[in-house]
Amino acid sequence: MSDATEASGTAETAGAAGSGGPADGGVTGRHVRVVLVDDHRMFRTGVQAEIGRTTETGVEVVGEAADVDQAVTVITATRPEVVLLDVHLPGGGGVEVLRRCAALMADAEQPVRFLALSVSDAAEDVIGVIRGGARGYVTKTITGTDLVDSIFRVQEGDAVFSPRLAGFVLDAFASTDAPPVDEDLDRLTQREREVLRLIARGYAYKEIAKQLFISVKTVESHVSAVLRKLQLSNRHELTRWATARRLV
Repeated sequence: MSDATEASGTAETAGAAGSGGPADGGVTGRHVRVVLVDDHRMFRTGVQAEIGRTTETGVEVVGEAADVDQAVTVITATRPEVVLLDVHLPGGGGVEVLRRCAALMADAEQPVRFLALSVSDAAEDVIGVIRGGARGYVTKTITGTDLVDSIFRVQEGDAVFSPRLAGFVLDAFASTDAPPVDEDLDRLTQREREVLRLIARGYAYKEIAKQLFISVKTVESHVSAVLRKLQLSNRHELTRWATARRLV
């Protein structure tokens, strides 16, 4: 079964279940409906197994998605309290999901809140999704128990960050001035930035494809897009560009 088929089926089932009202809470008496958005199916399966034991954790996983379009469809259909959102997704990344779900986040009666869950601890990734409206950002090294606690805190309206990330989030927003924006970098999607970093670090296309779970042809397409958007000619210029911005 493809991710797209799986996501569509999950949304339909969860939407029907959601129309009957919330399920009973877990042993704590708490209950939260969650959607998982991550382009790695094995990771989604692992997270669901860890936190989705509703009678124990109070977390009910009502849908899954693997890319931006699937995410918007599933979130709109299920209206969860919290979305666990990966930063790097096909179709524009987590920031694009947040942009397209802005109305759901702003709903006064039933707001959908977002908690970023990513392997990345890069400052630009964290600041990007927080600017987009996410209520927190935790890395994938988090334990299942702490992740459940973070989900409930976000449901209640708190902001949640992994300890190491909280410092530079505070630093970035400490001034009344907006953090500096790199317009060239902002032209790139999250996946293009990821490929850019790996190219700048000297990885071959095959190595990048293996690390990102994409094809070599897709890597080549991303590199071509990056070169075009940044008006660069080759990977050597790209490496110098990335190094000058301390992205390597």
